[in-house]
Amino acid sequence: MRRPPIVYALFSFVIGALLCIVAAGFAVKTVQESSEIAVRGVLDDAGYSWSEVHADGLQVVLTGTAPTEAKRFDAVSRVGSVVDAARIINQLDVTPTADLAPPRFSVEILRNDSGVSLIGLIPAATDREALLARLTDIADPEPVTDLLETADQMAPAGWQDALDFAVTALSRLPLSKLSVTAGLVRVTAIADSAQSRDTLEAELTRAAPPGLRMSMDIAAPRPVITPFTLRFLIDEQGARFDACSADTEKSRARILGAAFRAGLAGNDVCTLGLGVPSPHWARAAELAIAALAELGGGAVTFADADITLVAAEGVSPTAFDRIVGELETALPEVFALHAILPAPKNGTDAGPPEFVATLSPEGLVQLRGRLSDEALRQAADSYARARFGSDNVYTAARIASDLPGDWPVRVLAGLEALSLLGNGATIVTPGHVLIRGISTREEAAADIARLLSDRLGEAETFNLDVTFRPPPPPADLPPPPEECEARLAEIQAAKKIMFEPGSATIAGESAATMDQIADLLNLCGDIRLEIQGHTDSQGRESMNQQLSQARAQSVLNELRDRRVLTSTYAAVGYGEAQPIESNKTEAGREANRRIEFHWIRPEPIPEQQKTLEELSSKPPETTDPAASADPAAPSGEGKDNEQN
Repeated sequence: MRRPPIVYALFSFVIGALLCIVAAGFAVKTVQESSEIAVRGVLDDAGYSWSEVHADGLQVVLTGTAPTEAKRFDAVSRVGSVVDAARIINQLDVTPTADLAPPRFSVEILRNDSGVSLIGLIPAATDREALLARLTDIADPEPVTDLLETADQMAPAGWQDALDFAVTALSRLPLSKLSVTAGLVRVTAIADSAQSRDTLEAELTRAAPPGLRMSMDIAAPRPVITPFTLRFLIDEQGARFDACSADTEKSRARILGAAFRAGLAGNDVCTLGLGVPSPHWARAAELAIAALAELGGGAVTFADADITLVAAEGVSPTAFDRIVGELETALPEVFALHAILPAPKNGTDAGPPEFVATLSPEGLVQLRGRLSDEALRQAADSYARARFGSDNVYTAARIASDLPGDWPVRVLAGLEALSLLGNGATIVTPGHVLIRGISTREEAAADIARLLSDRLGEAETFNLDVTFRPPPPPADLPPPPEECEARLAEIQAAKKIMFEPGSATIAGESAATMDQIADLLNLCGDIRLEIQGHTDSQGRESMNQQLSQARAQSVLNELRDRRVLTSTYAAVGYGEAQPIESNKTEAGREANRRIEFHWIRPEPIPEQQKTLEELSSKPPETTDPAASADPAAPSGEGKDNEQN
């Protein structure tokens, strides 16, 4: 029976569909296997052996447990680089992490005149309302500022005890900061006094619960001392303090050190306090105590920046003026010194006041004695520095108010006179000025006399004791020209100047000789010198003369290159005209080839003594050249001389 054509068509369609299904399944399996192989290779290259790959059709399933979240994310990213991210089924797990450490609970509590403030982290189980209520009672009427944070964690051991103790301590410390952690409280506070500090430390120690660690830093403020006082005495009972104040531990150590050097035997106390008038308090105290010790007795008293120094009876006025003057000069700014020298009880005269300025041979000047006021001391110091140099003047004069009105004029005139001496001294007393010393100028005494007469007036008296002393010859005088000429010859006798054969170029082996000659000529200074060049007789005479001239000029040029002043030097070539040895031998010719240095001596001027009659009878000079010739000479000889 013949089947209809549609059956065959349907059968062909079914066969084609089956073939397509088989082909599709084969293609999917191929893609699945290739994807799984590629993903597995990427993960193995990264060392992710903990991961598993399973391909389900076009999907890629990742399983396994990653050690960290970062590793898990990296594995997925690497797989996404070889297959489409939409095909990845991420079923990776992460190893569970350990339990997080509980937070560190701590509180900072600050109390001052503005109230109480809290900041920190506390457990949520802490009775916060009760804590704030207690602090409100303590701070009343000032406010309490709450900046606390909470964490839902169990309170660590010792937390509540530490917090309760901190509140108790805060009630006793109006100016304080407390740091609270589990089992530890740190207290930083200020007490009213050292005694109050000791009491607070004892109370808090007793109030601390067992097992609580505690750190206390309670400071007692220094007292304000007004005025800032120091009084040091040296008398028959020895050296001691009646009062002593210092601003720092270092200052106290310096002051006590100066007192021990002055003879303090006991362990006196120097109070630390506030109110020091100057940061240089210790320096001023050291200087004043040392000055008192040098005087040998008395008392020195500081009241802020005012210093009173009273010397013991019997101190020499000269020593008193010197020591007080040095102290006034050395004291730091701000401090003012009032010095007192008690009058002798027996009524003897201690001598007139004086001002002394000394000038040493080295040029150092010292100003000592008495000056009428601070303006005069500054004027005398400035004038001396201008005359003698800023670094050469030391002023140790003290101020005294009982000096004559013309004292400034005498002092400044004496300093001006002192500047005319090489070394000496000026002594000014009431009604008299004494200048004594040494000068290297014969007219110094007359100049000083005129100066003092002009400055002081004719009615004033002064004495001069000025000695003339010729100045020593300068140590750096140049040697005389004769010696220079002889020493130049000695240098060449040891090793003469050599030239390249047939040339004016100085040989390299003669460089050291030229250096010696240049050094000597720099010492000789400005002398007239002729550098002479000589040759042997070999060759033409004109060529020898030119060669000798060139060699002499080369020596002159070498000296100029060595910074020798050659303005008074001349280079002259004599050729073969002045031999010193025979030119018939090699040794003689070598000796004749030479350079000589000749000092050009000034020509002496003959002295001619003429009487008045001879001078009056002398015929007038003529300008006729023929008249100037020797009348005894033939006319032809005179013409030859003019041509030469």
